[in-house]
Amino acid sequence: MQTYTANEAKTRFGEFLDRAQRAPVRVLRHDRVVGVMVSAEDYEAMRAFYADRLRHTLDEAAAVAAGAGLTEATLDALLADES
Repeated sequence: MQTYTANEAKTRFGEFLDRAQRAPVRVLRHDRVVGVMVSAEDYEAMRAFYADRLRHTLDEAAAVAAGAGLTEATLDALLADES
């Protein structure tokens, strides 16, 4: 993965953007990674991947809860309990 300092990314922004279209580019500030630039296409793919992963996790949790006998009424009562 290509790495730029924050100052290099600022002064060579056009080149920085071009490189990010081909592969992720790290940005360093004070020798620490503070960000990663990716193409819009890669960003949307990552968002879709994590949204799908979250949906799958929620479906699994709902199945486990239903298997344990949790109903909407029970959940409402648990959430309403202020003790």
